[in-house]
Amino acid sequence: MGLLSLAIWTPIAFGVVLLALGRDDQAQTVRWLALVGALVSFLVTLPLYSQFNTSTAAMQFVENFSWIDRFNVKYHLGVDGISLWFVLLTAFINVVVIIAGWEVITRRVNQYMGAFLILSGLMIGVFCTLDGLLFYVFFEATLIPMYLIIGIWGGPNKIYAAFKFFLYTLLGSLLMLVALIFLYTKSGGSFDLAVWHTMPLDRTSQTLLFFAFFAAFAVKVPMWPVHTWLPDVHVEAPTGGSAVLAAIMLKLGAYGFLRFSLPIAPDAAHEWAGLMIALSLIAVVYVGLVAMVQQDMKKLVAYSSVAHMGFVTLGFFIFIDLGMSGGLVQMIAHGFVSGAMFLSIGVLYDRVHSREIASYGGVVNTMPKFAAFSLFFAMANCGLPGTAGFVGEWMVILAAVKFNFWIGFAAASALIFGAAYTLWMFKRVYLGPVTNDHVKELTDINSREFLMLALLAAAVLWMGVYPKPFTDVMDASVAQLLKHVAISKLN
Repeated sequence: MGLLSLAIWTPIAFGVVLLALGRDDQAQTVRWLALVGALVSFLVTLPLYSQFNTSTAAMQFVENFSWIDRFNVKYHLGVDGISLWFVLLTAFINVVVIIAGWEVITRRVNQYMGAFLILSGLMIGVFCTLDGLLFYVFFEATLIPMYLIIGIWGGPNKIYAAFKFFLYTLLGSLLMLVALIFLYTKSGGSFDLAVWHTMPLDRTSQTLLFFAFFAAFAVKVPMWPVHTWLPDVHVEAPTGGSAVLAAIMLKLGAYGFLRFSLPIAPDAAHEWAGLMIALSLIAVVYVGLVAMVQQDMKKLVAYSSVAHMGFVTLGFFIFIDLGMSGGLVQMIAHGFVSGAMFLSIGVLYDRVHSREIASYGGVVNTMPKFAAFSLFFAMANCGLPGTAGFVGEWMVILAAVKFNFWIGFAAASALIFGAAYTLWMFKRVYLGPVTNDHVKELTDINSREFLMLALLAAAVLWMGVYPKPFTDVMDASVAQLLKHVAISKLN
């Protein structure tokens, strides 16, 4: 078993053990075991970074074993500069989410913690797999624990939100399965992504494949106009569920574009790039305006996520190395910042049991330490220089201006909208005099909440001040992918 298998199966093994414990009278033991599992799972991913060779675009830490001989399906794993950071990000966010749910979750604690650990392993599997069918298995399997997390520990409309989440993402993925079977047949019986990447395809096949993959990945990102499931799910999901959904699960769709859509159907990707850029700009501008009118904090941050992920797809489809690297950096930064935003809302919800902006006012007077963290994360969400939120968006805007001035100008306008809705929310919730008795009775964050927010604040600041470790890892792989996409595969 190599490092990647350890990264995938360690959290899953801990999750299964937690499910087997099965009693709420063991809740404290369960919490500590879950934290140990999350920490061990994070620690086993660190050698992937320390031993990673940044000078090559080749897959590293490769594991390749036969899985289903009859259909030539392999247990084939590997990471390159595109996928490495997402493995570490997933394991890191899982630690924070376990800490976040420590006191809040009081029923079925073992199932809650176990679901997050299993989900973490499955998501890491998506980022590591190099076999088409294995990718589909991991990609779809992530729906199950998240469906349960929303459906069991969610809000009043949790069943509706869980069904909407499951159906939207499942229906899109079915078209991807058809595409995978077509590629398997066309390649003479191989699910190997490397084989698919070098296979010549006619224009019609590429177009159909591109839109089949688009159906699966655009819903997951989510791109406008298939984003409508996200606000409902965020509102009903428990805080940890919202954090993982925004920080990691949305990235599975954007990652799919880089692993499947661009390298397998490069000519179709170039042909339909205009459509992808248009949809990305609508997400960046229009959805940013929609965020401004939200009265629910979670809905506001959910729409903000759609707008920020618009930068990611914009960066990918202008086919400039700065834009693609910027899109990847934005994915990682969004993981830190959006996770922190949802966990901050969770801190307030745990005390007041309301997500409505109107229920608050003057929180800085009773929770000064917490307000300081919230201001920092709000600034990162606006794209303030020196925070993680700035780096990726700025790289994408620079690349977009280089590609077309007006596209870059439209993308840059989103920074104004982002500042408007984020700071307006901060002003109404935190600043001014105390507006009601609920706020007057608030107590500042405890040591557990301080640790949770401090970990994310350190990550946001580190990435904003010194993004070089992130960009160095991805440079060779991004250059190789763009070189590959530039070569026509029409047979």
